[in-house]
Formats: sequence, C-alpha cells, structure tokens
Amino acid sequence: MTTYAQLQQAAQASMAATTRVIVQVGHCSQSVGATQVAEALRSALSGNTGVSLIIAGCDGACFAAPQVLVTNPSGDTQRHTNVSLDDIPALIEFLIPDNTAQQQHPPLVKGGSGDLASFFIPQTRLLLSRCGSIDPSSINEYIAASGYSGLNTALSQSPEDVIQTVLDAGLLGRGGAYFPAARKWQGARAANDDPRYLVVNAEEGEPGLFKDRHIMEGDPHQLLEGALIAAYATGASQTYIYINAEAHLSAQRIETAIRHAQEVDLIGDDILGSGFDCQVTVRRGAGGYVCGEETTLLDTIQGDRREPRLRPPFPVQSGLFQRPTVINNVETLSNVPMILSETTVRPEPVEGPAEDSPVHPPLVKADQGGFSSLGLDSAKGTKLICLSGSVLRPGLAEVPMGTTLRHVIYDIGGGPPEGAEIGVVAVGGPSSGILPPTELDMEIRPGMLHPSGVVMGGGGIMVMPEGIPAIDVVRQLAAYNAAESCGKCTPCREGTPRMVQILDRISSGNGSNTDLEELRNLAEIVGAASLCGLGQMSGSPINSALHFFADELEKLVN
Repeated sequence: MTTYAQLQQAAQASMAATTRVIVQVGHCSQSVGATQVAEALRSALSGNTGVSLIIAGCDGACFAAPQVLVTNPSGDTQRHTNVSLDDIPALIEFLIPDNTAQQQHPPLVKGGSGDLASFFIPQTRLLLSRCGSIDPSSINEYIAASGYSGLNTALSQSPEDVIQTVLDAGLLGRGGAYFPAARKWQGARAANDDPRYLVVNAEEGEPGLFKDRHIMEGDPHQLLEGALIAAYATGASQTYIYINAEAHLSAQRIETAIRHAQEVDLIGDDILGSGFDCQVTVRRGAGGYVCGEETTLLDTIQGDRREPRLRPPFPVQSGLFQRPTVINNVETLSNVPMILSETTVRPEPVEGPAEDSPVHPPLVKADQGGFSSLGLDSAKGTKLICLSGSVLRPGLAEVPMGTTLRHVIYDIGGGPPEGAEIGVVAVGGPSSGILPPTELDMEIRPGMLHPSGVVMGGGGIMVMPEGIPAIDVVRQLAAYNAAESCGKCTPCREGTPRMVQILDRISSGNGSNTDLEELRNLAEIVGAASLCGLGQMSGSPINSALHFFADELEKLVN
C-alpha cells in the first residue's frame, strides 16, 4: 500500500533543479500559434540537459498569448508575451548564450508587463493559481505542490464528515444554478441504492464560456481530486467526466491525468489504503448546447437521444442507469480540494511592478479558510469569469463572489479600446439577458442580477461596442436558442423560432407595437411551459432588452 506521504516524497525528489521553459498551450492560444512556438522551442532546445521544456495550459491572459515563461532554479520568472516564431532566435540566445556573450534578458516580446500586472493584480486567484505554471501532464508536479492532500484528508474522515465540511464551507454549484453542492451529495448518499454514480459536467457548450477548459487543460489533477472526494462522500464507485465533443485538448489532458493517477493507485481499488474504490472514465459529448442540461447529459451517456427528462425524479434519486447520481460542474469540483486540504493556496498581495518588470504573481501558503473567507455571506469563494469582446484585456479572470461587473470589465479587462464606448453587455450567455453600460455595478452572485432575467449563469461576460444595435445582440442570442432546441417540448420548439421571426421583422423596419407585446408574451409562455433550462430561460434576452433598451426598440417599430 502506498501512502500519501510516500507519494509526496517521491514527487518532490523527482523535481529537477533546472531552468524551466514553460510554453502555455491551450484551446485559445492554439489559434494564435502556441503549438508552433512550442514545437520550435522543442527542436531548438533538443539535447540541452540544463533546460526543461514544459507544455502547460494557459493562465487566462488570452490577450497576451502565446506566452513563454522562463523560470530559473531559484524561482525567478521572466515572462514573454505574444511570442511568434520570429522571436524564437532571441529566446534561444537568452537561454543558451554563446561563450563570449553576456546573458541578458531580451525585452518582453510585443507586450508590456503593465498590461499583465493590471490583469492579474485585481484578481483573487485560487482555482487558477497553478494554471500556466504547472505541467498538466505531470502528476508529480501536482503532488509536490500538495496536490491530493485534500483527498488524503477526506479519506481519513467519514463520508458524512466530508459532506458536512463542504456544506459548512458554503460551496454552491458553479454551473449556473448555484445549488449547494453538498446537498446533492447528501441526497445521493441518503438514497442508499448501489451502484451510485458521479458525473462531471464538462460539456461547456455555451457561447463565450471557456473556464472549464482552462482548468482541464491547465490543472487537470485539481478536477480529478475534487471528483474523487465527491465520489467518496456520495459512495460512488464510478465517475464519468463528460467532455464537450470539440474540446479535444481538454479530453487529452484529462485522459493523461487519469492514466497517471491510476499508475500511483489514486484511481482504482483501495485508494491510499482506505478501502475506497473508484474508477474514472471520460465520455465525449453528443454535440449541442442542450447536452449541458444534466438529464440530457445522462441520457447521452446511456446512448439515448439528447433530450431532457421530466423531473421528478431528480438525478440524485434516479439518474444514470436509473441509479442515484450526483452531477457537478468542473468549476464546482475544482473548489473541493482546497476546502478539504490542510492548507490552501492564496495570492500574496502584490504591488504593481515597474513597467519593464515582468510579472507572474507569486503565491504563498495560508491556513485553511481561504475559500470560505472570500465572497458573500450567501455565496462563498471565487467565481471564474470569461471576459470577451470589446475590451483591451480579454481572458479568464477569477474574482470573489460579490465583485461588480464594472470591476471585471474595467479594472481587469481594461475597458474598451481607446476611442470606443461600450454599447451592450451580454451576461451569462443565451440563457440570460443584456445590459446597458449604466448597469455595470451589479454584483456577481447567484440568482437574478435583475428581475428582467439577467443572471450570472456560468460566468460569461461579452462586451459589445457602441454602434451595435441591441436588437442585433438579442437576435443572435434568440437564434442560437432556437437552433439548439432539441424539439422535445412544443413551447420551446415552436416558440423560439417565432421569437426570431418577430425580431427579424422589427429589425427590418416592418414591425409594430403589437410585435413587442407578442415578444413579451412569448417569452413568458415559453419560459413557463418548457421542460428544461434552455426553453425556460430563452426569453431572458428579450425581457431584458424590453426593459433596458425600450426606447431603441420602440423607435424601430414606430
């Protein structure tokens, strides 16, 4: 039997004291040449034993990709941003200077550390603390950084005590519904009907969302550890990780992490000598936004059509293969290890660096309580926010619950480019609403941000510049909902395309006041009569537009 102390000792012994060249390669940075940069550096550094090339995930600073971090054995890090193939010779000269040249740092490549500092410093990075700096293909790096200590702690307690710990911490689901995670665990455990299942919802098919992929690509063992703790607490002997069919890199890195965890007996039979058995299997999504709906997800794992089920019964009573099943989101489960760990990572306060100083925010160890000491009384911890659109610094940010939209858009994202103004902000994706720039002091929290149907959802914020009509934004969201409807229930199948038809008529100048009233009525009826969240929330973009952009819409119909 291998103990956790033995695993950690072996992991720490395996960490070589070399210069680390870390290339951040993720699903976003691949589109701007990160893979090619990594391969060019691999070729150039081949045979150099003093330098280790690490292919990491991304740290969320999408505006700076591709990024290359150079960390010397003493831990000092030099960050290079927006690296292209043309910059490789300068990087190699820096890493392997000739005998007569004095080693000097090259300038930051096509980027500025001020932008990076402005992006990182306003954040509180717990879940993302290792993303971009740890090798996702190395379980030793994760264990050496106290990874799986939360699982080790959990296995020394009873499942009921683990559930109570997570309940006391105040962890809410992060997939959009914000239901207390431990309540689901209690429900499945109380069912007392084996086998029980844990399903990780990593579908993330919503436009503008990329948070779960960042975790799976940058720190996959964090998710695995959280899933194993949840499986232990609920009594699940089988875990399925349901990954979007198009998220190839996420699936690849999760599968690698599973294989490595199996090799050191962290997945399988008698984990860490506790008597707890759990297998973990990846399932790929069936395609379509509706697959993120939890009962639809279960049916596609079973090989059935991608349609939602009637509820009750709920999945914790009768879920996968009609057995008690807990379904948790990637972000939700990734919070669990820090709650169970004896120590957790918290960001050290960082003062703004000089403009010519690269920044990679350092981390320090802190005592337990990092999660529950942050956020609101009603919603503890942090929230991952996917910021895109007309901002200077788009990317993935992590902020405490209760942070305002304005702080994310302006303090972290830098606001719109010079000379531009914000026109419309879409919050929470197609199942939420749109806001004018005057309403950005709303807090990130569960529930309705505004009675018109604006919710935080999974955490997407898309910023549109002034000049894009609100009706065009609403039309795009409504058309997406109509296209993604599974067609099972009549209100959604017939109502969502009808909304698009009316919006098209209004935007073409052929609308009337009765069209606005019909839109309002359709949004109410479809929302009340649909089976799943797609139809139930499909009227939110329309309701919010009718509330916040009434003058603009009335001008179009008059």
